[in-house]
Amino acid sequence: MSSENRTLSPEFQLISSWIEPNSRVLDLGCGDGTLLAHLQSARNASGYGMELDPNLVIESIKNGINVIQSDLNKKSLLDYFDEDSFDYVIMTQALQVVDRPDLLLDEMLTIGKQSIVTFPNFGYWKNRVQLMFSGRMPETETLPYHWYDTPNIHLCTFKDFEALCAKKGFEIVRRAVVDQQHQTSLGMTLFPNLLGQIALYQIRRKDRSNG
Repeated sequence: MSSENRTLSPEFQLISSWIEPNSRVLDLGCGDGTLLAHLQSARNASGYGMELDPNLVIESIKNGINVIQSDLNKKSLLDYFDEDSFDYVIMTQALQVVDRPDLLLDEMLTIGKQSIVTFPNFGYWKNRVQLMFSGRMPETETLPYHWYDTPNIHLCTFKDFEALCAKKGFEIVRRAVVDQQHQTSLGMTLFPNLLGQIALYQIRRKDRSNG
């Protein structure tokens, strides 16, 4: 099924609006290639996807995506690509599942001029309430797993992520704070770390801001 005939998720729609036409894009954990296929047709983008699941790799190929099967926890992006190979390196809902998100972000902003990442907010108020009153790890719409079977090994809050960006000299170009339906509100604008469920960040190295 082509990307034109497939409903694009609200998250992918927002990411697509941040991508400049004719950009070179790398999509990490690209799944079946839906986002990259859409960017190729709607933004005239080019590039690659990377995916671990062999079944999804096959689906990506069927959708016309140049895809590399690789485990981000075992192979460096620098083993595949040179510095500034891409305009954007994208990773959606996967930052919290890799072994060292801090090191992966370094690599993403070495091979890419900018990166776009999305992740769930562990500081969301429902998580805080569950932890406070039940004394157990939260289970919500964005974090639906049990503590013992969750793939999320590095959960963080928006404040945690922004502190890491500051430490590493990453500039936050754009940020969107949304709920599970990818809608925002005045409350989320005023208290993003408390009321936001999902964050989308576009970042780059500060030393490239004027590049």
